[in-house]
Amino acid sequence: MNYRQLTPLLGLPTEGDPTPLDELRTSVVEIMDAYQASRYAFATRRLPLVLADALIAARSCDGCEHEQANELLALTYQSAAMVLGKVGEVGLAWIAADRGLGAAQQSGNPAVIGSLFRSVGHCLLSTGRFDAAVQLIGDAADYLRPGLRGASPEFLSIYGTLFLAGSIAAARAEERSTVREFLAEADQAARQLGQDANHMWTAFGPTNVDIHRVATAGELGDMQVAIDLGPRIDTSSLPTERRTRHSIEVARALSAHNRVDDALSAILEAECWAPEQVRSHYLARELVLTWVRNQRGRPSRAMADLADRLHVV
Repeated sequence: MNYRQLTPLLGLPTEGDPTPLDELRTSVVEIMDAYQASRYAFATRRLPLVLADALIAARSCDGCEHEQANELLALTYQSAAMVLGKVGEVGLAWIAADRGLGAAQQSGNPAVIGSLFRSVGHCLLSTGRFDAAVQLIGDAADYLRPGLRGASPEFLSIYGTLFLAGSIAAARAEERSTVREFLAEADQAARQLGQDANHMWTAFGPTNVDIHRVATAGELGDMQVAIDLGPRIDTSSLPTERRTRHSIEVARALSAHNRVDDALSAILEAECWAPEQVRSHYLARELVLTWVRNQRGRPSRAMADLADRLHVV
């Protein structure tokens, strides 16, 4: 929100030469990796400085380097949007995603543009604009679809991940047919990719498609589907953020079947991997608060301690 970043008319708060693009790229990778490792405090400490460097680079470079600098600026904004969304700062996340999409367009890289479309979709989702998110995903997919012929693994992963974000939006909009359509599109892209991967930090592949089958079933209230499929998915090869998010979904399905002890175990295991993510996630907090309120007697020590750490009581 530094007003000096809005326009070069006011000058830039910097001295010296722009950060070399290789060094800037290393910093962007470091922040994206931290996000996927659910290390939000580290990412938020690094982001302001890296974002300032990326803005300066985008305004200082020309030619081919100008496009590369805008790619890095777009990805920096995307990482900001993702982290801010996870910790509940949805207004700032929207600003970051919006500016990131502008930088992505300046880069001319279709994969980066698609990646920022996904971030905007997530922001629409987090602000309850489900129909708008579904529409955006459909429009973005139409924009990217011509590039599927001979697509790189990066492009294919971005394309498929768009539909995973869209499937959640469609589920919250209670559009079951659109959920099925989006998951089918994602599944086709995952089959074409051929394996789980993490191109452009998407964690995309067959396993992530299955994770979203569970998540959309939970959103639609199909808890039997979620509980039948969820515990069987092996997420051990995926980034911490994805593994943790899936464990929270499994906990929701278990809780809906009155298996509170098993659900609590799932949350506690996820907290061991990613304490910052569990403690900031709305669904984990809602589950624990519900369990505490529904206890006939005193909650167990494990449950009470978890509720205290999540600040829900």
